[in-house]
Amino acid sequence: MAKKKDSEKGGGTIALNKRARHEYHIDERYEAGLALQGWEVKSLRAGRLNFGDAYALIKDGELYLFGAQITPLISTSTHVVADDRRTRKLLLHREEIDKLVGAVERKGYTLIPTALYWKNNKVKVELGLARGKQEHDKRASEKERDWNREKQRVLRSHNRDA
Repeated sequence: MAKKKDSEKGGGTIALNKRARHEYHIDERYEAGLALQGWEVKSLRAGRLNFGDAYALIKDGELYLFGAQITPLISTSTHVVADDRRTRKLLLHREEIDKLVGAVERKGYTLIPTALYWKNNKVKVELGLARGKQEHDKRASEKERDWNREKQRVLRSHNRDA
């Protein structure tokens, strides 16, 4: 039998949190599973997600995702009470959770979800261990991004001329 392609399996990125890279210095990244209900998975397949304001918190030694909005489909069953902003549990190994607890509580880091994607038909969240950027840091990263863009533009035009 032929292997299915990623697009047929439903692989790929569901959503990216671009604002996280602008607002925070992301030092480390972790992959976590996400405990979802059936209607939430269907809504994610339809692309009905808003997680720009989402963040992760540690409560009682467990990780939870707050602020992610998964809008229910109209075709969701009538007996299901859909709460689009409910708190969802993040699934990590105990050692990883302990390491994150230490970083958040002792070093003052924040846990920010940077991406949501499919992996082997399961929804995964990429969590970034992040520190907040100051205003001058944001300006410096914008300046660097603009410079890289300009540099690429010059290189492209130079390669065409040659």
